[in-house]
Amino acid sequence: MTERRHAGRRWFSRAVAVGLAALCGACGQGHPGRPLGLGPPARLPVSRSSRVAIIVMENKEAPLVIGNSSAPYETALARHYGLATRSYGVTHPSLPNYLALTSGSTHGVSSDCTDCAIAATNLVDQLEAARISWRAYLEGYPGDCFTGAGSGGYAKKHDPFVYYEDVARSPGRCAHLVGFGALTRDLRRGTLPRFVWISPNLCDDTHDCGVGAGDRFLAGLVPALIHELGPDGFLVITWDEGTTGAGCCAGAAAGGRIATIVAGPGARQGARDRRPVDHYGVLRTIEDALGLPRLGAAADPANGSLRALLAHPPPLRS
Repeated sequence: MTERRHAGRRWFSRAVAVGLAALCGACGQGHPGRPLGLGPPARLPVSRSSRVAIIVMENKEAPLVIGNSSAPYETALARHYGLATRSYGVTHPSLPNYLALTSGSTHGVSSDCTDCAIAATNLVDQLEAARISWRAYLEGYPGDCFTGAGSGGYAKKHDPFVYYEDVARSPGRCAHLVGFGALTRDLRRGTLPRFVWISPNLCDDTHDCGVGAGDRFLAGLVPALIHELGPDGFLVITWDEGTTGAGCCAGAAAGGRIATIVAGPGARQGARDRRPVDHYGVLRTIEDALGLPRLGAAADPANGSLRALLAHPPPLRS
């Protein structure tokens, strides 16, 4: 039964890759990134250890993604794996949501400031204290602890790690912030870290481009990523915020109803979770999976969790 289940997952990844990869080079308006050129997932290494990955997309309410004819890949992925049907951004605009996802607080930030800095315990502190490998793959990132507002399609406001003082001021930690060239190499070599963060550029994340651009981007990356998540690993695809004030969780979240998909070997197939969850609940899920303490509002059960969409209870087997 287990082998049939794994075979079904491999078939799904191959089918999606073949059916949609041809679309990846025509990413609509704006300036899409170059296709990663990874080839069929079956040619890539398979990990024996389980990994957790998250991709953060931009500024779309859930109905603009799931079921949209311009998003066939995302719709198919949500149908095959798990979908949180009542998922919400914490607030508006972008940056506070990214901080919530990585530290359990917005730290009073209410704008997309590029000259602000956060002195607070964050996910990087937890990962390094637990000796868990990590990398943030940031499309278009210039490297070298770059702290400017943007460069090409890279936007600082979509890179929460560089806001934390104990990351931005540490060359050793900055070395974990890398561009998509490193993502391609790590996928090809089977050297992804245990925790993977991915921020696409301003077109591929649909901030500046349409839903179809993001769908094509994900279709070109996700099959390979799922292939290398290991036996119980999982991928969270979420959006930073929607376009409304819809919210949940005792009024703490009011950033719009967004799509949040949980995919990969460790996800329950065909699962739907109708309980409310916000970005603090997503962080809680990641921390639980990696055996980490819960930061800030991630410790509050009112903010939900994605646990019901996982095939195995946390923590993940390493």
